[in-house]
Amino acid sequence: MSHNTFGHLFRVTTFGESHGPAIGCVVDGCPPLLALDVADIQADLDRRRPGTSRFTTQRREPDTARILSGVMIDDSTGRQVTTGAPIAVLIDNVDQRSKDYSEIKDKFRPGHADYTYEAKYGLRDYRGGGRSSARETAARVAAGAIARKIIPAVRIRAALVQIGKLKIDRARWDWDETQRNPFFCPDAEAAARFADYLDGVRKSGSSVGAVVEVVAEGAPAGWGAPIYGKLDGELAAALMSVNAVKGVEIGDGFATAELSGEENADEMRAGADGRPQFLSNHAGGILGGISTGQTIVARFAVKPTSSILSPRRTVTRAGEDTDIVTTGRHDPCVGIRAAPVGEAMVACVLADAFLRHRGQVGG
Repeated sequence: MSHNTFGHLFRVTTFGESHGPAIGCVVDGCPPLLALDVADIQADLDRRRPGTSRFTTQRREPDTARILSGVMIDDSTGRQVTTGAPIAVLIDNVDQRSKDYSEIKDKFRPGHADYTYEAKYGLRDYRGGGRSSARETAARVAAGAIARKIIPAVRIRAALVQIGKLKIDRARWDWDETQRNPFFCPDAEAAARFADYLDGVRKSGSSVGAVVEVVAEGAPAGWGAPIYGKLDGELAAALMSVNAVKGVEIGDGFATAELSGEENADEMRAGADGRPQFLSNHAGGILGGISTGQTIVARFAVKPTSSILSPRRTVTRAGEDTDIVTTGRHDPCVGIRAAPVGEAMVACVLADAFLRHRGQVGG
């Protein structure tokens, strides 16, 4: 299986399967002398890990990270720093229950990657989906924690803004609230509605989709490249690569189709520092594939979890019609834990953009 690596100068390779002994990542291209302790990585992993509320899978994974390479103690400061060598991070799997999948090993789960993996490779890992499992995203979060060290002036945060047809009220947006509820939701009243709604979804054995918004503040103008290296294109590709993501938009995204040219254009005036001051941000902080210095805004849609208790029609590997019920432990809404994953992917792309920008123009 190829294509397990993304990035240009800051390159991330993830490895491991949902029900294998471990998962992890190798980060290549991280500059040297950046302070990096395992606690920096663990903090983000703890935000993503399963089993933290009744609304997520009850698989009990501590997601304890170990840094295997690419760091050493700096004698002058006594701190652990990056060396410039590849950084390998390992996360053990400790709560696999492969037997939960034994009854469906010869059936293709509708909405899952079972059939396409089988069609391409001639086999699939039916034990939780292998590489197609949301478990793989823990390795991305670890890589994102390293990426943040490269661009400390950029603040990257994500929030859940929609579950099913329920949406937040943006007038009540409060970033602090995202740390007080299990949904990473910035609207306390919406979070309460999400809880009631998801209780019903969970008890019925069904699932639902969600929309997550990622905001990056502090990126200067100039990151990204025209045509084939567009920053918004690379953000979209990175977010779309996350398992279960089916749509990405930058700024106003699809809503711009309803706007006039006058409404959509982000007008400018001269700022006090002589630089342009934008009067709006419909473009989401990116024009012509290059950052404008405004806040970068990306949104992605996560489909409903494919593993549900409701009987679904499918076929077997032998081509026979059958029904399937997926037991085991699954998220009723995988979007709940997607906020840290979205942050990580944006961090990796922006860290790479910074290094490439510095390499090309020296700034």
